[in-house]
Amino acid sequence: MRTIDISAEEMKSRVSRFRELKPLRAAESLDIPQEAKDVIYSRELLSVIGLEDSDTPVNQGAPIVGAGGITMTHAKCPPGTGPSLHAHQQTYETFTVMKGRFEVRWNDDGEQRVELEELDTISVPPGVCRAFRNIGDEDGILQVIISGGVHDMNDIDFPKATAEQLASYGEDVVRQFEERGMTFTAGKDAC
Repeated sequence: MRTIDISAEEMKSRVSRFRELKPLRAAESLDIPQEAKDVIYSRELLSVIGLEDSDTPVNQGAPIVGAGGITMTHAKCPPGTGPSLHAHQQTYETFTVMKGRFEVRWNDDGEQRVELEELDTISVPPGVCRAFRNIGDEDGILQVIISGGVHDMNDIDFPKATAEQLASYGEDVVRQFEERGMTFTAGKDAC
């Protein structure tokens, strides 16, 4: 097999330093309570690897661009927080605990669950509802890798119950998420 050489300067664009990562601003422009944002997003998302030729909210500002069709973010979550049940229709979502303890739930009602400790990993296939939550006493960090399929906000679908929960924070909340490409139709009975 033929190999290639890469210079130190070229390799610099393939290195991500945790201390230099900037939080994604995906939720900041929303005019809704933090508790409603916590239903959909991790409190702080740090993009590590983004896709080439793509500008989705999870790609913005990634120090590494282009790694075989995957994206990687670090999700920082205070105790008790993490996104609610949602499904990725075309992509796998793989979680590795970098710091703390997390609970991952899956299926339409989240009845299945596993607790993960540092360096434990779970990979959820497309079409399965999943949620994660920091169950530790300190801020936790979960590495999130998305692979396969199309990586955009249109790939993420939440159950109708999530829209009903969000509506309790204000009549405009669901619409703001829908304007970002999110849908609220996930479930075995969805059309």
